[in-house]
Amino acid sequence: QVQLVESGGGFVQPGGTLRLSCVASARIDNKYAMGWFRQAPGKRRECVAALSPTGTRTWYRDSVEGRFTISRDYPTNTLYLQMNSLNPDDTAVYYCAATPYTEKNYATADWEYEYWGQGTQVTVSS
Repeated sequence: QVQLVESGGGFVQPGGTLRLSCVASARIDNKYAMGWFRQAPGKRRECVAALSPTGTRTWYRDSVEGRFTISRDYPTNTLYLQMNSLNPDDTAVYYCAATPYTEKNYATADWEYEYWGQGTQVTVSS
């Protein structure tokens, strides 16, 4: 069983920056795909960024491409999401997710993920 704990959310003005962190309770090695999802009120949960198990391949939602960066630190079992140029449409609860994955590619569908964090709120408003 893997527990994921997110942190780093908060309130920021448009154009601002936040970095989300997600720490795993167990060793997350290069056989786990990881991703960041978000869910805004009244909307479906969507993947915003995903990382292949070895960290060599990434995927970004079109609306965050060029503004968000997903990365991970294997020794500390930590996943990051650097979010720049935030706008009100980015307001949501953000979740990190992990799953044992045999493919070399990333996973972008929520049903592909086995472990989830509790979420951290990101609010972008002036």
